[in-house]
Amino acid sequence: QVQLVESGGGSVQAGGSLRLSCAASSGYTYSTYCMAWFRQAPGKEREGVANIDSYGRISYTDSVKGRFTVSKDNAKNTLYLQMNNLKPEDTAMYLCAAKGRYACTLDTKIFEYWGQGTQVTVSS
Repeated sequence: QVQLVESGGGSVQAGGSLRLSCAASSGYTYSTYCMAWFRQAPGKEREGVANIDSYGRISYTDSVKGRFTVSKDNAKNTLYLQMNNLKPEDTAMYLCAAKGRYACTLDTKIFEYWGQGTQVTVSS
């Protein structure tokens, strides 16, 4: 069983930055998994934000391209999401997720493991 714990959320003004982290339980090797960040705002469906596969290939949803950067440190078993130039519409609960290495996409249905989430609030 993989346990994921997010941190780094908070409240910022529009244009500000935050860096989210997602730490995995010991014994779990990030390098062999597909990892992703999702977000969910109140009353809205969960949305894929960014993913990184076992080869380091990355994809982003269009609304965050050029502003968010996903990365991982395999030695620390930690996934990151650097968020710059934040906008009020980025306000949501941000969750990290993991699955096996194959078919790494931003489809919420295919991910096996989820963290509890960290709240990001952006004020105008």
